[in-house]
Amino acid sequence: MSKNSSAYGQAAGDTDFRKKYDLDEYAAKARDREEAEKEERKARWEAKMAGKKYYKPLEGHETLTTARSGHQDFSKLVGTTMLVPAGAGVGKRGRGAGIYCEACDLTFKDNLQWIEHTNSMQHQRNTGHTGEVRKATAEEVHQRIEQLWEKLQERKREQVVSLQERLEVRKVEDEKEREEKRRKRKEVEERKRLEKEEALKAKTNYGEDVRIEGEHDEDDMMAAMGFTGFGVPKK
Repeated sequence: MSKNSSAYGQAAGDTDFRKKYDLDEYAAKARDREEAEKEERKARWEAKMAGKKYYKPLEGHETLTTARSGHQDFSKLVGTTMLVPAGAGVGKRGRGAGIYCEACDLTFKDNLQWIEHTNSMQHQRNTGHTGEVRKATAEEVHQRIEQLWEKLQERKREQVVSLQERLEVRKVEDEKEREEKRRKRKEVEERKRLEKEEALKAKTNYGEDVRIEGEHDEDDMMAAMGFTGFGVPKK
């Protein structure tokens, strides 16, 4: 069978769109991956025999460990609902319900576990840090103190502004509520006044023969029960 023929013996010249793979390239990648996995297994076994914990080896591009600049707000997770995969509730591996670390692919159930993990060597290596710190000079310490002080003052100013804004919004809402109550009260009073005026107008035009709704309910009830009076003459 020729190279361009199909399994049915017909010409197959329309298969040029298929992706062509370099078998030698992928074989070399597989050999490199197997060598790396073999070296990692050996390093893990040697660390275990020495009674130590295995860490990812340094590659040379890591930086010194510095203070965390990001802010993790744990209070925003209180009272929230999180959708997770069906099998994500077993162990820490993978994304699940809790605080997720993308660098290590681990999920933690509370903030204490999260803080301990961020300070661990495993997290430092996965985020590109050596786990070592450099001794700061006196000038750098003063600069750091000034930065923290300025950040603290800025946070206080933001809190004051936000508080003032909240007070202004609340004041406007209270005024709207009072205005709505006044409007409803005026509508009720106006409706009662109009009903009273209509009743007085009808009574004036037609005399006592006109039955106004609710005026003779007591007399009708006494007549239905067979009472004509209690012996008290009408004045």
